[in-house]
Amino acid sequence: MDNFAEQLIKKNETASDKLRRIVLTIIGIIVTLMLLLLAAMQLQNGLVATIGIILSVVAAFGTFRIVQSSMIEYEYTFTNGELDIDKIIAKKKRSEMLTVNVRKFTAFGKYEDGMEETEDMTIVLVSDNIASHEYYADFEHEDYGKTRLVFCPNEKMLSNIRKSLPAKLRAELDS
Repeated sequence: MDNFAEQLIKKNETASDKLRRIVLTIIGIIVTLMLLLLAAMQLQNGLVATIGIILSVVAAFGTFRIVQSSMIEYEYTFTNGELDIDKIIAKKKRSEMLTVNVRKFTAFGKYEDGMEETEDMTIVLVSDNIASHEYYADFEHEDYGKTRLVFCPNEKMLSNIRKSLPAKLRAELDS
């Protein structure tokens, strides 16, 4: 029987994320309006007015895309010991972030602030930014080297991961 679990995590915005989005929106609106004003002031010069209108449309579209790109979700897919993590931007663009066999985990458990992390360790943070239910997994990855995954699996995902953990880690979790 296949072990399968899938979970979608929406990244919660921090205060700095919200501030960044608001500032970028305001700057985008100001640039768009300034370009439209430039185009309106140069109506007698058709070429400059046309360029101003085109640039204002580009600025408005760019602002929209930048703001939209701050909407991030992560998808965890667990299939027979393999954990795949994808990043989804604005519910449109998907990119594979990481694939790891759970049997390669060297450490696994609840994540706590202040946990020791070495200089050569790659941190892969794919969480919703709510620290109370974050877990970590340490492993060696072929592309990233020493890696710590910080994520927030639900009960079904945790259950499937626990079944596939090396016996040593399962014993540590049960004690």
